[in-house]
Amino acid sequence: MNQLLAQAQQMQEQMQQAQAELAETTFDGSAGGGLVTVKMNGTGDLTSVDIKPEACDPEDTDSLGDLVVAAVRDAMGKVQAMTEAKLGGFAGGGPFSQGM
Repeated sequence: MNQLLAQAQQMQEQMQQAQAELAETTFDGSAGGGLVTVKMNGTGDLTSVDIKPEACDPEDTDSLGDLVVAAVRDAMGKVQAMTEAKLGGFAGGGPFSQGM
């Protein structure tokens, strides 16, 4: 019984360490050949958006919005992939499994 408790404690510590590493990792997402780039941390918080001037067409703001959405989705996909790789069955899908 003590060995089982020790294993559970060790698994919890490993999960907490992996979560901390993920939170400190920055993920980049881009769209439009780099016209829009975003940065996101491992907890899913968007930390920056960079839009190149040539992406800004005042007569086509819908396309710019689409590029921003695509860049964020790109970064989110990278966060999710890393979360699943690091946490596996611990996380149940990571920060984007519930409603995102």
